[in-house]
Amino acid sequence: MHKITFYPLGNADCCKIDLDNGRKLIFDYAHAKSSEDKNDKRIDLANTLKEELNNDNCSEIDVLGFTHADTDHVLGASEFFYFDYAKKYQGNDRIKFKELWVPAAFIVETGLSDDAMVIQKEAKHRLEEGYGIKVFSAPDGLKDWMSDKGLTANDRKEFIIDAGNIVPGFKLDEDKAEFFVHCPFAKLIEGKSVDRNNSSLVLNVLFEYQDQQTRFMLIGDIDYDILADIVDVTKYYKNEERLKWDIYDIPHHCSYKGLNSEKGKDKTEPVENVKWLLEQGGNAGILVASCDVIPTIDTDQPPHRQAKAYYKDVAANIDGKFVVTMEHPNSSNPKKLEIEIDQFGARLKTILSAGGSSSIIRNPSPRAGMSDE
Repeated sequence: MHKITFYPLGNADCCKIDLDNGRKLIFDYAHAKSSEDKNDKRIDLANTLKEELNNDNCSEIDVLGFTHADTDHVLGASEFFYFDYAKKYQGNDRIKFKELWVPAAFIVETGLSDDAMVIQKEAKHRLEEGYGIKVFSAPDGLKDWMSDKGLTANDRKEFIIDAGNIVPGFKLDEDKAEFFVHCPFAKLIEGKSVDRNNSSLVLNVLFEYQDQQTRFMLIGDIDYDILADIVDVTKYYKNEERLKWDIYDIPHHCSYKGLNSEKGKDKTEPVENVKWLLEQGGNAGILVASCDVIPTIDTDQPPHRQAKAYYKDVAANIDGKFVVTMEHPNSSNPKKLEIEIDQFGARLKTILSAGGSSSIIRNPSPRAGMSDE
């Protein structure tokens, strides 16, 4: 059985993938909880992850990936992970990683936060030395940096992955998982100005368990227009199956901008290509919003109630679920959100409280063509 875990972090992200064969990947890391605020309901991410990894006797994960460099995706990473480039960021209590995955924008941009800068230096170190790194896309800015180091893109071609390819290192026949790259496109990060959100890493992850295939759209904080471009490009290359999904990582903390430029009065109506993408969800699909409790009033910052209204419609149309990390299982005491992937597809673990204790049961959500019996 494979498993995907999301964590209640407010408007911040972290996602852990546990493959059935024991390999582990973590995408983004934002330890946002305030130790001084007793009313802060966000999870203690550092302690939670360490406990999970210790329980699995794991001191080194296979992949640490960052979709982009915003603080809500990197906060505290410099204190949690083991970075090879400097002894300051090493120690037995830190979590090691075999490979670092970053979009090229992470390497070429400036004005980073302290945590993002540490990740950037590690990425540059590994790319220069030629080990343990995957960089997604090869814009001119990256080529210029490599040239300054006496390298060419060809010298490090095994570490640079363009959109439209499967990431080397994971094989469907061996790992029962593969990672297809949708974004970033090099054109998005050319020149001096870098748009972190729209240069985010976007993957379609295909899981296999027995004869069942399950797909996960892992989306960074990209806007609707880039999603629309992804649909156009993917259709052009006749890769529509790479846009199917059973688990959909809602972009940008349930912002309306993941659907359209206009919020709408009560519901955000998506542009045509995004509407089509959301229609590719499988029966009983799960849409996950990594965000704060969604307000019932209008707000400038996400999450937006109008976006929620549309995503809930999507879930209803496929007999699926729309889940908010800070509302799971309830907003007064949010817990980590776990999705199991097996011969029945993707199933959300739900937490029920009875007699003052909690028990975890698997929510039965058979996929199309599967019997309820």
